[in-house]
Amino acid sequence: MDFAKLKTATERVGFPIMPVVQQLTARCSGGLGQWCHWGATTQDISDTATVLQMRAGFELVERDMLDVIRELERLAREHRETPMVGRSHLQQAVPMTFGYKVAVWLSGFQRQVERFAQMKPRVLIGELAGAVGTLASLEGRGFEVQDAVMDELGLGHPPIAWHTMRDTICEAGCFLGLLCGLLEKIALDVKLMMMTELDEVAEPAGSGHRGGSSTMPQKRNPISCAYITACAGVVRQHVAGLLTAMGSDLERATGPWEIEWLVLPEIFCYTAGALAQAKFMLGGLEVHPESMLKNLQVTDGLINTENVMMALGPKMGREIAHDKIADICVQVAKGNGRLIDLLAADPEIAKIFDRAALEKLLDPRSYVGQSAAMVDRVLGDDH
Repeated sequence: MDFAKLKTATERVGFPIMPVVQQLTARCSGGLGQWCHWGATTQDISDTATVLQMRAGFELVERDMLDVIRELERLAREHRETPMVGRSHLQQAVPMTFGYKVAVWLSGFQRQVERFAQMKPRVLIGELAGAVGTLASLEGRGFEVQDAVMDELGLGHPPIAWHTMRDTICEAGCFLGLLCGLLEKIALDVKLMMMTELDEVAEPAGSGHRGGSSTMPQKRNPISCAYITACAGVVRQHVAGLLTAMGSDLERATGPWEIEWLVLPEIFCYTAGALAQAKFMLGGLEVHPESMLKNLQVTDGLINTENVMMALGPKMGREIAHDKIADICVQVAKGNGRLIDLLAADPEIAKIFDRAALEKLLDPRSYVGQSAAMVDRVLGDDH
């Protein structure tokens, strides 16, 4: 194949298929060149080639996605009972376990595996339909030829032409957009947990000074998380381009199809990059249980006030208990005493719980709910 000649001809014609066919035809002996491209149209070839490339790309994506899932499963098991702060609106909420957090991440990837299995039969279908998709040029043997081509390529058989019905290509892009969104969620959590003030996890240092700063020797920046965030952001915008490309006119589009040429390859490349960074980051993630426990104790019991409220609720009513404890928390915030002292000094609360019982209720390690059991459910270890 003369690629310089192909480039020039493609720029002149506007599509690469005709110049490819011309070169193939010229290289066929014995007059067989007349059968080259018989009954097909440019978009048949280009779309089918795109699907073949997508199939190969999805094999790489699936491999890395399953590697990420294995790392998440390992972390969830290892830290099934490691207590840490659960946060709401960037503030401490109630305790949970780190294994629970990881299992939440993992559950999204498990659903993504289901989506992948459901998507492949819809998306990995070829195209051979002729000018406007009616197979008219194959004189009544269109289905026979179409079926033979798809069998040869190992692709699904299209029930009808999809030249201007681009939902399958768009679904592939949206699937990768969702996958990047799942990776970005993990990256965001890890970035926040790596803050100096939290120090609950850290990306693997690798060799040398990975994540270091040119001016601040102490820095250890979340490099993998940053790349995942960047890749996910670009993929998200490219997926919007694929959605735009769905607006194809009549039976053969003028313009929207070309959007796919620009954005679909980059969607696959940036998704692969995000997956590679996630594999590295999760595979060597440093977990700091001692920092997690220290952060649980930062508020001196405030993180467990829901536990106290729910224990008091059956005795005095949940709303009354809520308002009473909220008032006490305001006093704590003003520096007017420790939570345990103010709770124990309240006459109504003292009638129900003594100080020892209140201290037990304020122990954050005692209020992680069914975190561990939910980890087991996600891992399938609850049988």
